[in-house]
Amino acid sequence: MAFFRKFFKDIVSKRDPEEDDSFQVTHKKPEFHGTIAPYPNFNPRKDVIFLEEAINSRNVDEDTIISVLVQRSNEQRQEIKRAFEADTGKSLADELKSELRSHLEDVVLALLMKPAQYDAFIIRKATKGFGTNEDVIVEVLASRTNQQICELQEAFQEEYGQTMEEVIDSETDGDFALALHAMLKANKNEGHIVDLALAKKDARELFEAGEEHKDIDISVFIDILTTRSGPQLTQTFKHYSKISDVNLPKALDMELRGDIEDCLIDIVKCSWSKPAFFAERLHKAMEGHGTCEDTLMRVLVARSEVDLKKIISEFELMYGKTLQQCILDDTKGHLEKILLGLCGPN
Repeated sequence: MAFFRKFFKDIVSKRDPEEDDSFQVTHKKPEFHGTIAPYPNFNPRKDVIFLEEAINSRNVDEDTIISVLVQRSNEQRQEIKRAFEADTGKSLADELKSELRSHLEDVVLALLMKPAQYDAFIIRKATKGFGTNEDVIVEVLASRTNQQICELQEAFQEEYGQTMEEVIDSETDGDFALALHAMLKANKNEGHIVDLALAKKDARELFEAGEEHKDIDISVFIDILTTRSGPQLTQTFKHYSKISDVNLPKALDMELRGDIEDCLIDIVKCSWSKPAFFAERLHKAMEGHGTCEDTLMRVLVARSEVDLKKIISEFELMYGKTLQQCILDDTKGHLEKILLGLCGPN
């Protein structure tokens, strides 16, 4: 429950604006919070030579492959792919796939995909075969921007010949499917203006649709949670706690069951703090017996050029130990090395 302890401490500590029904959330010039930045003095031709030698060495030089790929931005990796094919007539991804094995192969191939292609791959993997990994689908859709969701849908149809809507209809149903379709519309407000009057109105509507309604009106929850901005929802959560004896996640837990409950709670978590949401995901992947390597790989690759520095910071605040130390404790070999490389220098 580290996430929600931090969540509600933050909610309570924020003061209400005193004068107007709307206010501007102040933002400095956008800062880079990723761990992988463009490599200085980048030369794709030199990297092709390094990689070709590593692949063709008597024993594949995994260390060189890792060193090159985790120190290049995704855009630079795309240049390397193009240069490799131009110089050798071969696909870099195919060459690496034929030489690498297990989780190292998975991470390397993920790093060579464009972000939208990788998101499409994640969704495909979560919906292909026996069973559907609902948590992964929600993780992707709840944490991406409107533009990223649109790019994901284009990449998915191009790569797999189906629309995301078709896949969701075939793999899910009921309220959960409605929530996923709402997120696929990619019409969440991404502005920074917070409307306090709207926050109070939304809080009241959520209360009436849930706790005061004999049968919960899930459409109200889906509509509000999938269309409001993170800062706007934070104010809504605060006002909800003033009119209800329980907080919103607790109310969802009381009123709902199954996939739709988990889905809406994850949307709440992402709207408040994506870094804290992913820190919790990573911690769950390593707690107890066994390790979910898929989660570690998925999160670190996807967030390495977005907000992984903030995730690493939140992880230590929430759990009292560093993400890097947990990776050292739970993984080994080349997987450990590439995951630590994605975390950036200590």
